Amino acid sequence: MSKETAPSIAEADAASIAAFLERAWSEDGLADRTLDAYRRDLEALARWLAGRERDLSRARREDLSAYHGQGPAAVRTMARRQSAFRRYYAFRARNEPGFDDPTRLIERPKAPRSLPKALAEREIEALLGAPDVATTLGLRDRAMLELMYASGLRVSELVELPLAALNPRQGVLRITGKGGKDRLVPVGEVALERIEAYLAGARPALAKGRQPAALFLSTRGEGMTRQMFWTLVKRHALKVGIQPKRISPHVLRHSFATHLLNHGADLRALQMLLGHSALSTTQIYTLVAKEGLKRLHAQHHPRG
Repeated sequence: MSKETAPSIAEADAASIAAFLERAWSEDGLADRTLDAYRRDLEALARWLAGRERDLSRARREDLSAYHGQGPAAVRTMARRQSAFRRYYAFRARNEPGFDDPTRLIERPKAPRSLPKALAEREIEALLGAPDVATTLGLRDRAMLELMYASGLRVSELVELPLAALNPRQGVLRITGKGGKDRLVPVGEVALERIEAYLAGARPALAKGRQPAALFLSTRGEGMTRQMFWTLVKRHALKVGIQPKRISPHVLRHSFATHLLNHGADLRALQMLLGHSALSTTQIYTLVAKEGLKRLHAQHHPRG
């Protein structure tokens, strides 16, 4: 089918793809290249379905199986397509009560598992020290970076954190994570000191006399967005020589998990701290830790 006669994507499909990609970027820290590939995969599927008078919301398992079986494709390409479709339909199932996920019973192709990106501890130290704490925004940025690394928060949890969630006396946060599940996470002394410095020296100026609910505020006196946080992470990373391709919105969360395991943390405890519903999700970080040890051995052992 030529481009001139290819069915167009329904507005509802285009809107749901955009919403999914924004959430995948902010929650999962996917790279721009991966997000672009997911967009192409989903738009191609939407056009294919439109040619059969269907849309993404009405796709059945048989439709997806027929789409996958159109012609030969590399295992990695198939795996990426299925990953895009599974993530997209899981996103819709979470946000649309009663939505039937057509990918549930489709067999997964075997492909190498990608590992979360984590920075070295010295790089984290440099990143945390990048904001200029002599300024209002520097106090805020330092507090946000310290808290995300100290507590392993998701980006959405960080920017949506209400002031009331912080218990400075006990040094804990009450976090409402995915699925509305609450968990208590420790803040740590250094992060708590930075938050208190922000509350005393920056937040009142940002609040402009109002009483906003959010803990971290933008220059407009409102809660911050995931995009704002991602922008400040990139800016501070570049300042200390960390290249953008090595940074994602989730890099501090991934580094939190990897560094805890490197220092002997229990996997079950890490699962609770991260708010993972399944231990298998947390176990991916053991692979990251093992890869780091292998690189360390290869670099420093005389027979590595």
